Amino acid sequence: MDPSEIEFIAERQTVSIIPKFTSNNVLHLISGDVGPFRAGLPVIVPLWVAVHLRQKQKCRIIAPEWMNVNTLLEKKEEEKQSRLFTKMPNEHYMEVAHMVLTVAGNDIQRPDAIRTAVKDLWDLRIAKLRSSMDVFIKSQARTAKLDHLTQLEINSVRPLLPDTLDVIHDLQTDDNQERSYFQTSTFSASQ
Repeated sequence: MDPSEIEFIAERQTVSIIPKFTSNNVLHLISGDVGPFRAGLPVIVPLWVAVHLRQKQKCRIIAPEWMNVNTLLEKKEEEKQSRLFTKMPNEHYMEVAHMVLTVAGNDIQRPDAIRTAVKDLWDLRIAKLRSSMDVFIKSQARTAKLDHLTQLEINSVRPLLPDTLDVIHDLQTDDNQERSYFQTSTFSASQ
């Protein structure tokens, strides 16, 4: 899956906005109805609608609850302390944070600190994922179970893992064929 496809999926999540306009019209979307809009009163909309309205300066986006510095730093510490992956406050934390901070950085308190905390959390989890993959490959196991990974995290290693396992398989197959050849040659020579 392409990162843009994952971002597309993440855009379906809902966020609160404060519209700067009033409209009694209800938007009838495939995912459900949105509206009516009253200037100054919060309304819940899909993220893609919020981004679109914010780009036109027709609303202010309210950051999701999990998107604050303290929550993210607590999550980072929890992730550091745990040997396993911890459950994230949002399955698409990286994509949502990126979209919201890109279009509505001025609407959010401490956007640079949030950006840094999200990046630190991402780096920590990716390092843990790479370490887990290294252990998995060295153990020559056939299956692994990793809970609480996000789609973007899985997608970041997806191209690498099958290729690595294919190369290991090819090397093992070549090694077995060489052993078989030498055993057959030695047997033939001793007769």
